[in-house]
Amino acid sequence: MKLVYVFDAYCGWSHGFSRTLREVVSRHPTLPVDVVSGGLFTGRRRVAISNFSYIKEANAEVSRLTGARFGESYQRLAAEGSFVMDSEAAARGVAALRQTAPDRAAELTLALQHAFYVDGHSLSAPATYRQLAETAGLDADAVLAAFQAPEAQKAAEADFRRTAELGVTAFPALLAVDGSRTVSLARGHATADEVDRRLAPLGITPTF
Repeated sequence: MKLVYVFDAYCGWSHGFSRTLREVVSRHPTLPVDVVSGGLFTGRRRVAISNFSYIKEANAEVSRLTGARFGESYQRLAAEGSFVMDSEAAARGVAALRQTAPDRAAELTLALQHAFYVDGHSLSAPATYRQLAETAGLDADAVLAAFQAPEAQKAAEADFRRTAELGVTAFPALLAVDGSRTVSLARGHATADEVDRRLAPLGITPTF
């Protein structure tokens, strides 16, 4: 049995799920967690943030329901409007972090979203990954090399395919996967207690 977390680094609802994911991982330290990137802003949707007029209202709803904070640096970036959210580049970053520290994928995913939604850093910028790596005590040169390698692009594309194969069309989604069996634990928003109630019939209980 493992958890599969399907998210997009530029998805506000995924940012809002951070607290729940952190708590679920804390309650179930022996459950492996796969992190899979979705492709929310790719192709024709890879345009300036000002094109998505719903984002400000959606972020307010995310904050209301989850308590997630959207930092001043991010809000200035969003208000200026020219920033392009590129989910493909972010997925390469996720792949690089996951490759460097596979057992810390969930933790590093949360740090990645904090870098954008609180600190306002581009997830296309190598400097963002250097800072993340250094803060996490990882080999920053190794993370940057992985981010810029052709294999990261292939990993991002593989993540997008896996997202489709899992039937995930909206982010985030938390799944329990046991062989060929997949159980949905959360889609969009859920508390850690709600996730635990859905895990209980599978014989998975928290350690606290």
